Amino acid sequence: MGRAEERRARQKSARRAKKAAKSGGIRRFFTWKWLLGYVLGLGVLLVGAFFVLYLLVEVPPANAAAKAEANIYKYGDGTIMAKTGDVNRESVPLSKIPKEVQHTFVAAENKDFYGDSGVSFTGTARGLINTALGRGKQGGSTITQQYVKNYYLSQEQTVSRKLKELVISLKVDQQKSKDYILAGYINTSYYGRGAYGIQAAARAYYNKDVEDLNVEQGAYLASVLQAPSQYDWSAAGPNGKRQVKARWNYVLNNMVEKDWLSKSEREGMKFDVPVPPRPIPGRDGQAGYLIDAANKELIKAGVSENEIEAGGWTITLNIDKKKQKALEKAVRTELTDKLDPKKRKVDKYAQVGAVSVDPESGGVVAMYGGTGYTEHYYNNATREDYQPASTFKPLILAAGLENGSTTQDSTPITASTIYDGTSKRPVKGSITGFAPPNEDNKSYGPISVQKAMNNSVNSVFAQMAVDVGLDKVKNTAIDLGMNKDAGGFDVRPAMSLGVMGASPRDMAGVYATLDNHGKKVTPAIVKSAEKGDERPQLPDPTNGQAISRGAADSVTSVLTGVVDDGTGQAVRQQGQAVAGKTGTSDDNKSAWFSGYTPDLVTSVGMFGEGEKKQVSLKGTAGGGRVNGGDFPARIWAAYTQSALSGQKASKFDLDTDMGAAVKPPPSPSSSDTSESPSSSPSSSPSNSESPSSSPSSSPSSSASSSASSSASPSDGGDSPSPPDPSSSASGDADGGGILRRDQE
Repeated sequence: MGRAEERRARQKSARRAKKAAKSGGIRRFFTWKWLLGYVLGLGVLLVGAFFVLYLLVEVPPANAAAKAEANIYKYGDGTIMAKTGDVNRESVPLSKIPKEVQHTFVAAENKDFYGDSGVSFTGTARGLINTALGRGKQGGSTITQQYVKNYYLSQEQTVSRKLKELVISLKVDQQKSKDYILAGYINTSYYGRGAYGIQAAARAYYNKDVEDLNVEQGAYLASVLQAPSQYDWSAAGPNGKRQVKARWNYVLNNMVEKDWLSKSEREGMKFDVPVPPRPIPGRDGQAGYLIDAANKELIKAGVSENEIEAGGWTITLNIDKKKQKALEKAVRTELTDKLDPKKRKVDKYAQVGAVSVDPESGGVVAMYGGTGYTEHYYNNATREDYQPASTFKPLILAAGLENGSTTQDSTPITASTIYDGTSKRPVKGSITGFAPPNEDNKSYGPISVQKAMNNSVNSVFAQMAVDVGLDKVKNTAIDLGMNKDAGGFDVRPAMSLGVMGASPRDMAGVYATLDNHGKKVTPAIVKSAEKGDERPQLPDPTNGQAISRGAADSVTSVLTGVVDDGTGQAVRQQGQAVAGKTGTSDDNKSAWFSGYTPDLVTSVGMFGEGEKKQVSLKGTAGGGRVNGGDFPARIWAAYTQSALSGQKASKFDLDTDMGAAVKPPPSPSSSDTSESPSSSPSSSPSNSESPSSSPSSSPSSSASSSASSSASPSDGGDSPSPPDPSSSASGDADGGGILRRDQE
C-alpha cells in the first residue's frame, strides 16, 4: 500500500470514529429494534394495567341517578322557587316490546349490537382523548356502554369514569344476555317530555302502551333519544324537524340493511307525527315555564338532558321575584280578568307571552309563559310561530343607518328623510312586485321617516327595505338577535311587515341590543348552575357589538317618538324616557308592544291560538280590533311602572343627532321643499289622497297632506286607547293579492 492510500484509509477511519462519537449515545437507545421493543413493552404494560383494572373494578349496584334526585331552582336573590324530583318512569319486560320495535333501537344506536363484545374500543379511545383534551361530549359508544353509564355510573365526563364504563361494559356483556342489556337500555333512557323508559315515552308521544307501538312509531322513539328536546316534533323548528326525519329514515334504512325490515315494507312507511305534549304535573303556574326554559338553556350550554333529569342540581335563575310578580299581576289586571270564555268564544283563544330583560346584564328578570304550565304547555314567551309584525320596522331603519343606505334617488336615509306614504304604493327597485296597504288603507302622502315610524306606515318601510337591500335587512336583524331559522324569514319585500316568526324573548333581545347601544344582548334565564363540583360554563349574555352605537342610539331616539306622538302613547310615563314600537299582524292574529327604558326592556306578545290554527283576536274582551297599542301596551305600562317603582326616572344617553329625542331642524319653506333632493320620485305627493302642501323634512313634523294632517294614533295605526266595543272598524283592507300584511 502506497503512502497516499494509507493516508486516505486513516482519514476515512477518523471520519467514522467522529461520526460514531456524535451519535453513538442516542443510537444505542433508539435503533429500530430498540424502538420496537419500547412499543411492545408499553403495550404489555397497558394490557397488564387493564387486566389489573379489570380484576379490581366490580359491577356496582344501580346508581342513585337511576332513581333520580331533586333539582332545586332559585330566584336571583337565592330564595327557592321550586324543587323537582318526581320521575315519570315505568319499566316493562322486553317481551312486551314488539320485536320490530326492539330492532329500531338497535338500528338507531348500535346495529352490530347482537354480535359485539359490549364495547367500541375505537369509540372509547376517541372519547378518552376528547375528554382529556377538554373537547366535551364526543366519541361513540355501544348500547351496552350507554346502559352501563345510565344505570351503574354517573353522567360526568372524566377519564376515570370512561375507563370504568369500558371495564363494566365488558363484564356486563359477559354476565348478562343481550336481551337483558337491551331491555335495560330501553327502560333507563330519557326520551324527553319528562319520560324515562319506553313505556312512559309511548304514552307521552303516542298516547298508547308500548305493546301497541308500530315500527314507524318505534323508529321515532329510537331517533328522539339522540336529542330529546331538539327532536320533540311539537317543539322542533323547521331545522329540527328535518333532522329528526333524517334520523328516522336512517333507522329504517339500517333495519333493511340488517334484514329486520323488507324493502317493500320500508317504502310504504310514512312518518307518524306524535301527539301534542300534555302538561307535566307538579309544575303549576309560571314555575313550569321558568324551569323548562332554564333546562333548555343548560342543554344548549352543553349539559345533557340525562344529567339534568338525573337531578342533584342547584340552578339559580336571573328572575327577580318582585318583577316576576309584577308581570303576572299586569297580565291579570290588564287582560285575563276581563276575559269571559263562556260569554265570548274568542276570549278562550287569547294568549299572552312576555319577557323582561336587564339590558346591561342580559338577564331575564321576568317571564310570562301563559295561563299556567299544567294548563297550557306551550311557553308563549319562547314560541316563534307568530309574526312580530311592525315591531320589525325599527330593524329596517337600523339596517339603513348601519349600512349608510340611501333612497332610490341617493338621499341618505335618516329620521327626516321624506318618503311617499300612499297606501298600496308599489315599491320601486324590487324584482318582486309589492304594494302593501296601510292600516285602513290610509294614505299619508309625503311623510318623514320619523312620522312614518310613529304611525307605522307600511308603504314607507316596504320601500325602505328595498332601498337598504333585503339581504342587508335580514343580516342586520339576525345580528340584532332574530332567529334566522324562524319560519317565514324569506328575503322578499313582505319581510318589511314582519311576516317571519319571532318570540317575545327574541324581540326582547333585539330591543335590549338597541337599548344597550348596539352591544349584543342574548336574554339568559340561568344565572348559575352547580352539581357537586360541576359548574357548566354559561355563555356571556352580552357579547360583541351587533351594530354601531350611532345606529342603535338613532333608532332609540326615533322610537321615543312612537311613545310621545304615535301608536305607543299608552305607555307614556311622567318624566320617564320610554322608547318602543307597536305591532299588529295579518287578520289580527297577533299584537305586540316591545319597548324599553334605559334600565329595563320588555316585549309583550298577544296571540290568537285556535284549536288547530292561528285565529283573529278581534272582539277579545268585548272590544273591537286588538292592536299593539291596546292590551300589549297596557300590560307593558302596568308592569314597567310597578317594576321600576321606587327608582328615579331615567333618561337615555344617546349618541345621535336625529330622531324625536333631539331638537328637530327648522322646517324648510315651500319653495325649498319642492326643490329638496329628499323629495324623491319615491316620495312624490302626486299619489296622496288630497293635494298636499310642501312636506317638512323635520322629524317632528308631519307631512302636510290632508290625509296625514288628520292622522292620529287612534286611526292611523295601533290605537293607544281602549278598544271600543261598538266599533265596526275593520283592518281587513284589500291586500292587493298579498298573502300576508301588517295591519298597521
